[in-house]
Amino acid sequence: MIPLVFHPIYSQLELPHRHRFPIEKYVGIRDELVKRGVSESGFTQPLPLSERDLYQYYSHDYVKALSAGTLDKKAMRRIGFPWSEQLIKRTYTAVAGTCLTAQLAIEQGKALNLTGGYHHAFADYGSGFCLFNDLYLAAKTMQKASHIDNVLILDLDVHQGDGTAKLAENDNDIFTLSIHGEKNFPHRKQQSNIDIGLLKGAGDDEYLTTLDEALTLVLRQFQPDAIIYDAGVDIHVNDDLGLLNVTTEGVLTRDKRVFDFADGCGVPIAAVIGGGYQRDIAALVDVHLQLYKAAGVIAR
Repeated sequence: MIPLVFHPIYSQLELPHRHRFPIEKYVGIRDELVKRGVSESGFTQPLPLSERDLYQYYSHDYVKALSAGTLDKKAMRRIGFPWSEQLIKRTYTAVAGTCLTAQLAIEQGKALNLTGGYHHAFADYGSGFCLFNDLYLAAKTMQKASHIDNVLILDLDVHQGDGTAKLAENDNDIFTLSIHGEKNFPHRKQQSNIDIGLLKGAGDDEYLTTLDEALTLVLRQFQPDAIIYDAGVDIHVNDDLGLLNVTTEGVLTRDKRVFDFADGCGVPIAAVIGGGYQRDIAALVDVHLQLYKAAGVIAR
């Protein structure tokens, strides 16, 4: 059984009416996986992190101010959520979920979180619905294992993983690859080890060819012992914020190629669902389900 990590709090956050963030999608993915045969007992619940867990990699002042609700209004607007105690509880649990997913991937070869991909968070500030960068923290978690030195963070969300790139810029044993929309958020890009910006309207053929070339390029520069995969589906043709034209079948093929890549390298892979911003939650959940099909959790 492929480990799945989920907590109900992932979708338990009250947001203003018509808020852009589709908070309902996480429980929607869980419910649809159960409908398709995944046992309720197949989900592992993470325990929330503490402030102390973050201090090694994130600014003490930022962690304390955010947790206490004393971060200034401009900084909260950059994050994009109104502050609440529930937001902090949810964040500490969601980030813990990705770290747990990383641990389970090392133990069992493959694991998937039903949230994650908070790649716009930097060491001392949050941005774009991201408070703390779970991808970077999960990479450092993986490196605690005696046989894991080099970790590849493979970010295929439509938005560049700017926070991840900045956090890892001085880590020679963390390699960051971002394939994203060149003219999409964030407007000020950071420097990943490999950045590939696609123009508006790129479809399946261009996207998948680019992915194949990028994965080949990675292996010329880096030999991963483990992979963290941000499987954002905001590349989808129907996504409200994506600006690309990748089909649902294209998303499935992308995810399958990433898992095949990990198999070919003989390394564990921890996957998170990343972004996806259709307002039709059922349609959005269906696109996210391609990840679980590609991983072999449910039938195609």
